[in-house]
Amino acid sequence: MKDMINHPPHYNQSGIECIEAIGAATDTYFRYYLQGNIIKYLWRFDYKGKPLEDLKKAQWYLNKLIEVVEEDEERRNT
Repeated sequence: MKDMINHPPHYNQSGIECIEAIGAATDTYFRYYLQGNIIKYLWRFDYKGKPLEDLKKAQWYLNKLIEVVEEDEERRNT
């Protein structure tokens, strides 16, 4: 069964997750990309016909943002 929330197959080409490539390309601005996607999925969740899927995607991006902020704080504290 495909996991369309955590690992959609169309976001993984040649063994590289799209989110990781975006993180590398945007560097310190990556957190704003994540924030924008959280807003996008929350904004449209009740209009697209798949509200639970969009809410879970927003949650995924929020979890990723928390992970990035925690990593940044760890780097600053070492």
